[in-house]
Amino acid sequence: MTISKLQNALDQGNALKIISGLNNFDAERVAATVKAADRGGATFVDIAADPDLVRLAKQLTNLPVCVSAVEPEQFVTAVEAGADLIEIGNFDSFYAQGRRFEAAEVLALTHATRHLLPSIILSVTVPHILPLDQQVQLAEELVKAGADIIQTEGGTSSHPTHSGTLGLIEKAAPTLAAAYEISRAVGVPVLCASGLSNVTAPMAIAAGASGIGVGSAINQLNSEVAMVAAVRSLVEALATVRRTRVLV
Repeated sequence: MTISKLQNALDQGNALKIISGLNNFDAERVAATVKAADRGGATFVDIAADPDLVRLAKQLTNLPVCVSAVEPEQFVTAVEAGADLIEIGNFDSFYAQGRRFEAAEVLALTHATRHLLPSIILSVTVPHILPLDQQVQLAEELVKAGADIIQTEGGTSSHPTHSGTLGLIEKAAPTLAAAYEISRAVGVPVLCASGLSNVTAPMAIAAGASGIGVGSAINQLNSEVAMVAAVRSLVEALATVRRTRVLV
């Protein structure tokens, strides 16, 4: 799948990114996630910004390969190895360590990355630790700084009190809220990620997102068959909703 097909999926509001994890350098686990994304019908994959992992992913799939990092210099070698687009984000993996990403740092990382790589497609995550109005303000500043895609998050901040479907909706609430607000403030695609499921994937698109990103719901499964099935269920869920932009 080419970058043009990725853009088409974003335009249609059915893009699906499968994330193996910014700190996942286990080649076997990354390979399993990439293969599941490929066979399940995902739009693109997101892996750690490691040249060896990029080359591995390129051998396993024709899907666009996105690499994630929080150190701009890591993107350069990953792109040289064949990465198709880059993502400043996957902040979730740092929150448990007490590491916070404030607006000023994310904006600085974006400027530094754009200086090193002025033309590659750049996605930037807006930290969910910011109040919603500040998330929107940062998103607008990131677009001015050269971000081509804005990604939301929030799954780690949500603590559902119910099980089943209601719990899945509670889990997704922070990232859905961010997608709704940010998509109405910026003119670039918004990717809604973190805490999503096949239940809430259509809600993300209805909220204004151009696609979704899913990580642990796929990469934590122990069976490749189960991983492929989970990806397919997300693809099917996205097919049930038609994207509309409601201007308010």
